[in-house]
Amino acid sequence: QVQLVESGGDLVQPGGSLRLSCVLSGSPFSIYAMGWYRQATGKQRELVAVVTSGVNTNYADSVKGRFTISRDTSKNTVYLQMNSLKPEDTAVYYCNANFVKTGANYWGQGTQVTVSS
Repeated sequence: QVQLVESGGDLVQPGGSLRLSCVLSGSPFSIYAMGWYRQATGKQRELVAVVTSGVNTNYADSVKGRFTISRDTSKNTVYLQMNSLKPEDTAVYYCNANFVKTGANYWGQGTQVTVSS
């Protein structure tokens, strides 16, 4: 059974930084495109960043230049480095694993990021 476990969410002041981590277990990590999504209160879940199995990356316009997604296959982990955080980045951040060939899609339980002074 595939499991995704996120960590790293916290309360941080505007302009601060956080690094989120997500560990995948139960399946070969390298076959999945890994992504981070977020959902703010009262809003739809939105894509933040994705890194393919081939290590190509894509970002939402709102986070380009501030966030960096990376993956470490040796640790079955995907990271989201978030710099220059803004109050509008406040949301629950979810890790996602997607295997395009089969449509298999998995979600973590979410981690809360709050940006406030």
